[in-house]
Amino acid sequence: MKTADRFSDNRIKKGLFPVSTFILFFGMFALLTTLQMMMIGEAIDYKSLPLRSSLLVISFWVLAAVGSTLISRLTIKYHYQKPIEEFSKAARKVASGDFSVYLPPKHPMNKTTLLDVLFIDFNKMVEELGSIETLKTDFFSNVSHEIKTPLSVIQSNAELLQKAQLSEQQRQESITTILQATKRLSTLITNMLKLNKLEKQVIKPLPQTYDVCDQLCMCALQFEDQWEKKQIDFDAEIEDRVMICADEGLLEIVWTNLLSNAVKFTPDGGSIHLTQTSDQNTITVTVSDTGCGMDQETIRKIFDKFYQGDTSHATEGNGLGLALVRRILELSEGSISVTSIPGKGSTFTVRLPLTLSDEVNEK
Repeated sequence: MKTADRFSDNRIKKGLFPVSTFILFFGMFALLTTLQMMMIGEAIDYKSLPLRSSLLVISFWVLAAVGSTLISRLTIKYHYQKPIEEFSKAARKVASGDFSVYLPPKHPMNKTTLLDVLFIDFNKMVEELGSIETLKTDFFSNVSHEIKTPLSVIQSNAELLQKAQLSEQQRQESITTILQATKRLSTLITNMLKLNKLEKQVIKPLPQTYDVCDQLCMCALQFEDQWEKKQIDFDAEIEDRVMICADEGLLEIVWTNLLSNAVKFTPDGGSIHLTQTSDQNTITVTVSDTGCGMDQETIRKIFDKFYQGDTSHATEGNGLGLALVRRILELSEGSISVTSIPGKGSTFTVRLPLTLSDEVNEK
């Protein structure tokens, strides 16, 4: 091994096989050989042997002790010290921000040792850290973009308001634009905080029994002015009464987001269909629209934070709504799926248990 390639670290004060260990091993082997010589000596009269032969026997056992000690040292160095040096180098690279590090196991899968398992677990940890770092970078990039956009709108309109030659109509338009931008910024921050608390389980479901059919009706009526303004044909098929044990406040966020998206992406003169069915254990809610629809690539990313498939409506949202929906349903032991055809519309299907398991209730 070249000197430049050798592992060196000023923090290491003692090797795995220091001189004291060498002396200990040599003393142990020397003691064993001495005892063996004494036992053999009962059968062989060393006094009757020539001096040369006696020295040869003693030299043989000394060399055997030295050889055994050196073999032990090389074994420790090859099987333990070198892998640990590799592990230490890799750990320092990861600590400096290099997540491309990979430690290949030393043995095939059918002969893995403890060190091989350690390397495999280390590689998995580095892979997860790399994914988290990527997500963190994307998150800050998206947050910066989402915050910068409304701030730019507020700044430009505030500068416009400073001009004395503005008409009253222009002044009112600027004020309205500023209010819309601040509302969007406030909604973004609120959703970010809410999603963060849900992911860290600071907000936990507080299940109670209530009528979900009544809740769906109330949520739908919030958008009545919007669908009438766009002349959307809104149709609902909901049972008279279904009692569900869940967090009423969290599920309201789910229904509101799904209905809001349906209204937002459905063009003038389109239609929205809200359906609710139930059996003995499960409730199913679907929200269908005749909007722009989505391709498979968009469907795969639609629940990611800040992702907005249709950029033409980017000013109307911040890409956190469906991420919130998915997290709430995960905490509520529910699920959500989506089917969509570009240009023909989308259908979101939510399935929830009528009662939560004991495990969720105890959390």
